[in-house]
Amino acid sequence: MTHMSADAYPSSGTSPRGRTPVDPVVQMTGITIRFPGVTALDDVDFRLFPGEVHALLGENGAGKSTLIKALTGVYATDSGTIWVGGAEHAFTGPAAAQDAGVSTVYQEVNLCTNLSVAENMLLGREPRRLGRIDHRRMNRRASELLGRLGLDISPRSRLGDHPIAVQQLVAIGRAVDIEARVLVLDEPTASLDSEEVAKLFEVVRSLRSQGVAILFVSHFLEQVFAISDRMTVLRNGRIVGEHLTRDVTRLELVEEMLGRELEVLERLHREPSRQPDERRTPVLRARGLGRKGSLAPTDLDVYDGEVIGIAGLLGSGRTELARLLFGADASDSGSVEVRGRRVALRSPRRAVDHKIGFSSENRRSEGVIGDLTVAENMMLGLQAARGWLRPVPPRTRDQLVIKHLEMLDIRPANPDALMRNLSGGNQQKVLLARWLIMQPDVLLLDEPTRGIDVGAKAQIQQVVDDLAYEGMGIVFISAELEEVLRLSDRLVVMRDRHKVDEIPNTGVTTDDLMAIIAREEESARA
Repeated sequence: MTHMSADAYPSSGTSPRGRTPVDPVVQMTGITIRFPGVTALDDVDFRLFPGEVHALLGENGAGKSTLIKALTGVYATDSGTIWVGGAEHAFTGPAAAQDAGVSTVYQEVNLCTNLSVAENMLLGREPRRLGRIDHRRMNRRASELLGRLGLDISPRSRLGDHPIAVQQLVAIGRAVDIEARVLVLDEPTASLDSEEVAKLFEVVRSLRSQGVAILFVSHFLEQVFAISDRMTVLRNGRIVGEHLTRDVTRLELVEEMLGRELEVLERLHREPSRQPDERRTPVLRARGLGRKGSLAPTDLDVYDGEVIGIAGLLGSGRTELARLLFGADASDSGSVEVRGRRVALRSPRRAVDHKIGFSSENRRSEGVIGDLTVAENMMLGLQAARGWLRPVPPRTRDQLVIKHLEMLDIRPANPDALMRNLSGGNQQKVLLARWLIMQPDVLLLDEPTRGIDVGAKAQIQQVVDDLAYEGMGIVFISAELEEVLRLSDRLVVMRDRHKVDEIPNTGVTTDDLMAIIAREEESARA
């Protein structure tokens, strides 16, 4: 297939130098999808050309996930047509879309972590000999694919033994092997560090050069500008802009996504840092808390009314610390005190009993229950704490749900909507509401804004600041250093599962934080 750089395509799909028009590999026309009480997509037209990286942007609830699911056969459309490779399709499921050459790699990798890398890459397409799987040929084929991706791992190794970044590339390798003409990457970098993102982008550029059309969904605007050739912006289920990347500024994009001037971003700036009175007893104190192979012995104090930001690269021990503080993992060293009294956090239930809450970074498998309603998800924690023999009175339940729907601006504001039909940002708000209803003294937030848009991110950050102002102690973990700096009163820097520094957040910059991490890295190599 001849490759023409997609950055040469204006919105008409033809070259500015007057070359022959390039036909889109995907043409979606008049796409409308409705759910009970909400129109998710409203008469949407969308095009994707061969050999381009096309970014799909918009707030949570804008319709990005719905558009992807229409293209990949997960959702049926109420009206409109979908053309792939010049043929009209009415996909009956993801398998039909895959047969047409459309493959998807989601933010949460949908692979079988208990199987080998090769088994995942060729699942359902295993080479056979005499009616049995030919493991030698399968591993050889997987090795070839891994080589194309620049991955130096054994195809026989168990997928679950590899980090998320490797699993993400294995999922892409599987898509490549089925000779996808269209590759949909849904938040592929949400769990990756900068080096892993660079590696992924190398693979993406290689596929683009081979003529694959790549639909790239991300909330990281820097990455969107670095990798995409063209952009489409959705708002409230409608297309509000389509641009060549070179022709649009970040400011214009954000204004288009929000549909208003940047008032919402102004609210991201908080008051000057509040420093705790260390003569007081911390609400939560950890001394030498650790777990072999997971986290080196770590000290941490959390005071009422402060936000402690945990900064560090992926694998630095941020999540491991939060899980130990919540009893989700068992510590094998150290101690924890709550308001000066030593406690044994042997389980999340014990942590909840001591008024400690934890919102996991993996909301899909450790938070959201898609087949339950918004109200049921929201009330799950309180009901569990009361015990299933003491149901929450219906009037109390309704009051709490409505209050938090309004307070967190959850959309749609329908307590009976199924959780799986909400956007990622609104799901995150429901999980936050679950803990607010519990009224914890300490709230551990692990990547609460990961993979959500700037508008929802601003709202969640404002809630975090308000909770600290009202006296809650908060541990805030984020891969985005700017976000950690914006919200935190004190900063804890971690690297290689060690706490390497702790500083007040007064005049600290992202460069300062990166210098701390780099300095420790150089010390470790010395």
